Amino acid sequence: MVRVPVPGRLGPRRQKEAMNGSVINSNVLLLNQNYEPLTVCSARRAIVMMFQGKVQLIETANGRKIRSVSSVFDLPSVVRLWHYRKVPHKRIMLTRKNVIARDHHRCQYCGTGKGPMTVDHIVPRMMGGGDTWDNLVCACFRCNNRKGNRTPEAAGMRLLKRPSRPSLIAFLQRNIRVAEQWRPYLFMD
Repeated sequence: MVRVPVPGRLGPRRQKEAMNGSVINSNVLLLNQNYEPLTVCSARRAIVMMFQGKVQLIETANGRKIRSVSSVFDLPSVVRLWHYRKVPHKRIMLTRKNVIARDHHRCQYCGTGKGPMTVDHIVPRMMGGGDTWDNLVCACFRCNNRKGNRTPEAAGMRLLKRPSRPSLIAFLQRNIRVAEQWRPYLFMD
């Protein structure tokens, strides 16, 4: 049996390929009712919430459209919840990736940004140092090996800046590609 392709239809594999890079997977900023930033979700999720009556469209994505069989919709960039949701203050999770992002992928001992980066304990765990924001820094392999299981002072090294817990807004501003429409809602203007 020979399969004849139907014009205008993609097979399952090609549909998946088309969806991976499509506009439906672009990022949308989700705001609480009081315009406080809550999270970033996909355009697909934002559109579903719009049809469910949970969110209001605030900003569109520069004239980009989503087309269905019978309709055309503006692609959302910023949406706002209709009802206020009490959400506990979000904190950034302490992960290796977030420590390196906080330090802008730069070694905090020598300042290099080349090569793979590691996470170093300022006060080594064997000396009682814990896994906390103010005890972990981004370090290159060379500096991490040179420091070893010693404090920076004992190794004759010094930190370029003292580490601290990043705020959520500052972290988002530095580490997420922010659409121009999001800037007023993330206090960047």
